Amino acid sequence: MDEAPAGTPRPGQSDDAVDGVIRTRALTKRYRGGQLAVDRLDLTVPKGSVFGFLGPNGSGKTTTIRMLMGLIEPTSGTAHVLGHPVPRAARTVLPHVGALIEGPALYGFLSGRDNLLRYDAADPTADPRTRTARVAAALDRVGLTAAAGKKAKAYSLGMKQRLGLAAALLRPRKLLVLDEPTNGLDPQGMREIRSLVRQLASDGTTVFVSSHLLDEIEQMCTHAAVMTHGRLVTQGPVAELAAGARGRLVVTTPDAGEAARVLKEQGVGDLVVTGDRVSGQVPKRDLAEVNAALVTAGVRVRGFGVQRASLEDAFVALTGEGFDVAG
Repeated sequence: MDEAPAGTPRPGQSDDAVDGVIRTRALTKRYRGGQLAVDRLDLTVPKGSVFGFLGPNGSGKTTTIRMLMGLIEPTSGTAHVLGHPVPRAARTVLPHVGALIEGPALYGFLSGRDNLLRYDAADPTADPRTRTARVAAALDRVGLTAAAGKKAKAYSLGMKQRLGLAAALLRPRKLLVLDEPTNGLDPQGMREIRSLVRQLASDGTTVFVSSHLLDEIEQMCTHAAVMTHGRLVTQGPVAELAAGARGRLVVTTPDAGEAARVLKEQGVGDLVVTGDRVSGQVPKRDLAEVNAALVTAGVRVRGFGVQRASLEDAFVALTGEGFDVAG
């Protein structure tokens, strides 16, 4: 019996199960005046993943999200969300998508609870009979039950982020799109949002997270994509992206100055001295020889090893951008 071509859905299997919950092919957006914001983007977001979308200012992240949500039309190329083309099938897709983009739009004179009631009432597909219960559940899920009666204008930035996330969770979603979801949150709030996102993913919701906090992405996400200058640089599992970057040689010694001199002679570049810690790019030569050179020079070596590359290391290697990549 002939086999179906690769990528063909099995009977009863939707396109998004095979090709991704989000899939773009040659997606391009050129604004009037000639500015190329997104350049032939081929992006695939696996079903059930927590997908980090990274890129420096002007990289095309926000424009891409707007096209995926049907807010603007692409110049060329295609985008499919949940197996349907957007923006053409946006009305079919959006009821299954929760989104928090560029901060929540709130009525400051209304309480947090009343804001959510308004949001839910504006959804023609929402069941009004379960509205109160669903609003209460969403508030509880983001830790805002105690502040539900407080006016939104009195909320902190972090509380507003939580309320926006609650609005996105009023109904079960197949896809959740979050733009800087931990913005304004304290460390405890960040941990809670990370835990919530992981829980949503384990329940079957695919979560697409745009963020400039690389450490957050590394802790939260299973997959990631890196954009720069409107182009996709790389995408894949977070562990593989980090593994693709070279780690750094780290030497701990009270003789940091002398250690830096010897390491430079041994071909170690990009040296950084911080207290009794000297780090640099891993040289091509045998590390045992480098260690021996330090000892021969009288350097008291108390620690010597290669530190695993982080997602930040991979990002810098791929884009040439520093850590501050908000945008």
